[in-house]
Amino acid sequence: MTLLSDKEVVTVFERLKKQNPEPVSELDYKNPYTLLVAVVLSAQATDKSVNIATKELFKVASTPKKMVELGEKKLIPYIRSIGLYKNKAHNIIELSKMLLSKFNSKVPSTREELESLPGVGRKTANVVLNVIFDQPTMPVDTHLMRISPKIGLVSGTTPIEIEKNLLERIPKKYLKNAHHWLLLHGRYVCTARNAKCDECVINDLCKHNE
Repeated sequence: MTLLSDKEVVTVFERLKKQNPEPVSELDYKNPYTLLVAVVLSAQATDKSVNIATKELFKVASTPKKMVELGEKKLIPYIRSIGLYKNKAHNIIELSKMLLSKFNSKVPSTREELESLPGVGRKTANVVLNVIFDQPTMPVDTHLMRISPKIGLVSGTTPIEIEKNLLERIPKKYLKNAHHWLLLHGRYVCTARNAKCDECVINDLCKHNE
């Protein structure tokens, strides 16, 4: 499959930017810690289902200390509606303990430190680095995996390949918001079933439509 030219890549992001100049995470959070918890919960779950669960949870546990005091057994009822809730509850308590003991209750600002926390993989670390610390990272979720090659932005079959190629191809000035634009595009327009090509602002550039 042919890829978009460098000029076309710029056009894609200019149009996505014009449509949504200041994209934000659709996960609800109160502080860096609650964003971290929300992203851990969002693995294999929708942002909507996570927001419903965390609405009440974050009223009682919005810091590592409060979460550890709540404990795994009392945490589970808040997140039972989310997939893999037992495993996630365990990881959230353990990462909260680690934040208390190793990081003075603060969410760390490096990938290595974030990935040392239980339940935090590369994608979660990238989201936190981007949203909280304004770093130009590329969290690759199912939407980015699916639409990036489809549009013709990059080639690749693994999250790490897609991430690496996107970081190389997307001009620096778009990197801060690029993953938000692509995620939202995949979630609402370029959907897995019945993509809304007639509503798409880049349908004339999309390599899938060639």
